[in-house]
Amino acid sequence: MKSAAWPTTRSATAKSRMALNITLWVLQVLLACFFVMVGYSHALMPFDQIAQQATWMNDVPRWLSLFIGYAEIAGGLGLIIPAATRIALRLTPLAALGLATIMILAIPFHVLKGEASVIWMHALIAAPAVFVAWGRWRQVRQPNESAASAAIAC
Repeated sequence: MKSAAWPTTRSATAKSRMALNITLWVLQVLLACFFVMVGYSHALMPFDQIAQQATWMNDVPRWLSLFIGYAEIAGGLGLIIPAATRIALRLTPLAALGLATIMILAIPFHVLKGEASVIWMHALIAAPAVFVAWGRWRQVRQPNESAASAAIAC
């Protein structure tokens, strides 16, 4: 009986992994588009133009807003390029974790400025970034664990 149940379980596991992979890719693309656009505005748009829309930029040194903008661009690219090229796969969850950190650190900053009404947006963006970091880190670790298990079994 166990052998009859095994193919169903294995098939369900494969479908579950495929669904997770598709979900992660959709989130990665959406997050990458968001962060590249936001990073562009923080780092490359004329300061006066973006400071009218993002008033917080007037309260931090210019180098910090540039750093945040370039980090957002790099993180957005890091969500896609390593996973798409299958080179340095560990960079994708690290990029997602870095972007989540930026969003999480923005929450107390805006609370201290009296802008608590915008923190929902930061939490909303941080949550899928944390999920992508978890999902991709899990996938990066699995081949190594399988190889270690096979080595122990031999």
